[in-house]
Amino acid sequence: MSARSVRLLAGLLAGAGVTHFAAPKPYDTIVPASLPGSARAWTRASGAAELALAAAVALPATRRTGALLTAGFFVAVFPANVKMAYDWRHRSPVLKAAAYGRLPGQVPLVLWALKVARDASKEE
Repeated sequence: MSARSVRLLAGLLAGAGVTHFAAPKPYDTIVPASLPGSARAWTRASGAAELALAAAVALPATRRTGALLTAGFFVAVFPANVKMAYDWRHRSPVLKAAAYGRLPGQVPLVLWALKVARDASKEE
């Protein structure tokens, strides 16, 4: 497994986690209304989850489990990306393309996390 790949995945998760706290409003707007509680609570919870996943992926002892949980997390947040694409359907072509591009963009993220998990299990 590439140490660079692990660092990049952990960095992506950590960076996203931090932005959930530093600039939460964009995340609040894509929380599906069907979820109970406030959008901000979900934003904070998902940010905390991303920070925890970043730590788990970064540490060799928890890397496999952390990467598997990361793949599941990427699947779990897909409905927020669908909501964003729907909500942005009338925005400028650039923003609409960005929102629509996030949908298939989840697939490589899931595959990346699964590869990190597979590679980590070979090292155990």
